[in-house]
Parts: sequence; C-alpha cells; structure tokens
Amino acid sequence: MPEPSTVLVVDDDTTVADVVRRYLERGGHRVVLVENGEDALRSAAADPPDLVVLDLMLPGIDGLEVCRRLRRDSAVPVIMLTALGEEENRIAGLQLGADDYVTKPFSPRELALRVDGVLRRSRAAAATPAARTVDDGDLLLDAGARKASLRGVELPLTTREFDLLEFFLTHPGQAFTRDQLLERVWGWTFGDQSTVTVHVRRLREKVEATPARPTRITTVWGVGYRYDPARQ
Repeated sequence: MPEPSTVLVVDDDTTVADVVRRYLERGGHRVVLVENGEDALRSAAADPPDLVVLDLMLPGIDGLEVCRRLRRDSAVPVIMLTALGEEENRIAGLQLGADDYVTKPFSPRELALRVDGVLRRSRAAAATPAARTVDDGDLLLDAGARKASLRGVELPLTTREFDLLEFFLTHPGQAFTRDQLLERVWGWTFGDQSTVTVHVRRLREKVEATPARPTRITTVWGVGYRYDPARQ
C-alpha cells in the first residue's frame, strides 16, 4: 500500500478546517491543520506536504503571500479557498502559481475530489518515463525530470504550467478551446475558463520573447489557443 499523502490545510475557521480534515482523512490522507500564514510556512518547511489547501483570508500573512513564498522554494500543488466574490484574489492566486481553487461556501466532498484529482495528476507526472523529451528549437522539455529550459536556462514552472506546456508541445499546430484545455490538462469537466487564461498568460511570460506578441502560444480568435512550433 502506498503511503498516505500529506495535506496541509491552512484556515483560521476551525469549524471549516475540522470538516475538511474529516473528509480528507476519510479519503486516506494524512492532514496537518494550521490557522495562520506563519505556521503554514513553518509547517511546510519542517514537514513538506504533498498538497496545500490554502484559505486566502488569513490573519497576519495572508494566503496570497503564503502562496508566493511557497512558490519561491517549492512546486507543491496548492488549492485555494476563496469567498464567492473574491475574483481578483482568485486570479491573483492563479497568477502566483496556485493549481486549483474552490469558492466558499463549498461542498467538502467537492474539495476532497479536487484534492484527489490534483494529487493523481502529480503522481502520474512523477511516474512519466524519464526518456521522454520534447524539443522545439531552443525550448526543451524533459518529462521524466519535470524540467523545461529555454536557451539552456531552466524555466521556473509550476506543476500546472509544466503540464500545460507539455500538452502544447505534444499537440503542435492544433487549436484547443479553453474548455478542452480544462479537461485535458486540469482533468476538469467543468470550471472557470479564466484559470486557463491566467496560466497561458504566465506561460507566455516564460517562453515567449515578447509575451504581448506571442509567436509560440498563439490565440485563435473565437476558439482558444494553439501552439505553433518555432521556425527553424
């Protein structure tokens, strides 16, 4: 039997945190609860989790800053908890590298399913054969090592950015809608299309010479996005 995944839950609402803990433990996960950003960062450093469930509204260091600091040192998947009206914070969290989000009030069962889905993709990515590499001119992706480089310099990609880049590189010249990308890359059959928009924007900032005029990840108006291989 594989060891249970460790999920760090960061929420100052003890009632919500306890409900989340019970659902995740029922699913076989080991759960660590903390109530503020400072304790979250200390816990993540001392006992690195497999996934973080992070409320954005925290006392002291807020969730966005916690996400920013986690991303400096780790690619650990992050699922944000946001209030229904916090669209700007949600987008900011995605821009910082969060992998997923659930809006409050939420179904604990839905959150548990999201946790399982993100962890499943992370495990599958880690099991990718080491020999698989994809290159496009000066852009090289090593699926086994979970690394990508541009002109010999490693790119600081989050887990989801790496998955999106790998998908684009392995499907060159094909146009995909945002809904198709949500399903093929995120594994969602429903969700907010702005998640895709934000991740594409972040990816362009890392692989395009001029992100405002992309030549690799191009917009197909009325459809979505297409990856155009670099001209040799």
